[in-house]
Amino acid sequence: MRVQVREGSIAKHRAGALALGLFERQGLGEIAQTVDRASRGSIRRLLARRDFSGTFLETLVLYPTGLGAPRLILVGLGPLAAFSPARALQAAAIAVRRARDIGAGTLATEIFGLEGTAVDGDRAAQLTAEGAVLGTYRFTAYRAQRQTPALKRVDIVDRGKVRARSHVGPVFRGVRWAEATCLARDLANTPGQDLTPERLAERAREIARASGSRVDVFSVPQLERLGMGALLAVGRGSANPPRFVVLDRPAKPGAEPAETVVVIGKGITFDTGGISLKPRENMQKMKYDMSGAAAVLGMFAALPTLDLPFRVVGLVASAENMPGGRALKPGDVVRALDGTTIEVTNTDAEGRLVLADALAYARRFKPSVVVDLATLTGAVSIALGNLAAGLFTQDDDLAAELSQASVVSGERIWRLPLWDDYDAEMRGDVADLVNSSGAKEGGAILGAVFLKHFARGMRWAHLDIASTAWTSADRPHEPRGPTGFGVRLLLEWISRRASASSRPVPSPAGRRAPPAARLARG
Repeated sequence: MRVQVREGSIAKHRAGALALGLFERQGLGEIAQTVDRASRGSIRRLLARRDFSGTFLETLVLYPTGLGAPRLILVGLGPLAAFSPARALQAAAIAVRRARDIGAGTLATEIFGLEGTAVDGDRAAQLTAEGAVLGTYRFTAYRAQRQTPALKRVDIVDRGKVRARSHVGPVFRGVRWAEATCLARDLANTPGQDLTPERLAERAREIARASGSRVDVFSVPQLERLGMGALLAVGRGSANPPRFVVLDRPAKPGAEPAETVVVIGKGITFDTGGISLKPRENMQKMKYDMSGAAAVLGMFAALPTLDLPFRVVGLVASAENMPGGRALKPGDVVRALDGTTIEVTNTDAEGRLVLADALAYARRFKPSVVVDLATLTGAVSIALGNLAAGLFTQDDDLAAELSQASVVSGERIWRLPLWDDYDAEMRGDVADLVNSSGAKEGGAILGAVFLKHFARGMRWAHLDIASTAWTSADRPHEPRGPTGFGVRLLLEWISRRASASSRPVPSPAGRRAPPAARLARG
């Protein structure tokens, strides 16, 4: 699907459908008034009959005359005071879904939130583009039957050449960020039979080449020489051996890299629980246990949209957790890269083991900050439900950075405690640590406490995304299944870190933007 900026009157723009947002209990804005006049008062008559109230995500399709499009899709934006960046994205997503479902073929839409809200115009344009791409996402790689045809094109229309031209860069960025999220969704949707640790590493190579990043992939002999005993132990029960991937995006040419940012993703391509076997129910979802790695790879795919004055390193620790004859057993002791010994009391607490080696490896980059993402614990869903990920850090400033980025991306996070008082519960009798205390209370916190040991001395945050990386609800911008959570959050966070000395650019490496991002006349 092509997303482009068009200059001109949205009322006269030719497309299969036109999408317009209306606030609840508000008069018509300037764009709505223009459309209403051209359609001979169709919107005012509808509102007078109270057939449309403007409640958030309410939709209605009209077939008025006088417009350049035969269909008019009205989208409720809710109360003006409650409007937010997340609502702009979701409004765009539901608009494109509705247009797709009615077979419109093409859609012309306004920039949601451009009029009368506190959302910046460029930000609104980016969010409209993100929502347009996310709203039409479907994973069809394994389907034999045809589905409703996707939209061919979405035109984001704004009057005035200067203002429309200013939106080209943000729209391009929004498309790329959303496509990166869809990439992460595709990875997490792919069955474990087809996405082994080796295949995930191959995808990392492809993404690195496309994004101008360097990549190294470590196989078993290299992991043994490094001393990554925790990662090796998790993967030894599988016929598909583990891999460790290092992606490296240097600072922009000519910049003196003042810092290195390291982002780590858990990449368990399938998790049976190992010898501590999971229940049968919902085990098929465990292909998504590499969602942290998917978020890191998605982020790297979109890094060319940012002009970065610092180095970004991505680490992916990948294994398949299987109950084979050589599998890790409860009671075994493994030695991590930093020399810490760990008694394995639960082989289903494997994610923290692979992350232990990844955190220890991160030290060699002397990072200014480290963030890891992992579907680490089911306990985080008990604590927060399925609408927020858990944030763990002892750094208040880093917590604030990530929280602010979360508000804009709409990917909610909530900080949970990481007090030193919890440390005693993870100390072992046989080894330095246990990988699971066995306590039923505070499971998400204790998982983070384990990781804290390996992050000591680094400025670090842990995001437990087990609650948000998969959704059972069908939302406008997130169909049921993997969500790609974390990609846009990371990109927003990194963009903000770079904003003091770098601006996002409309196209990578100084090239002209592709056709989807150029200003077209219409």
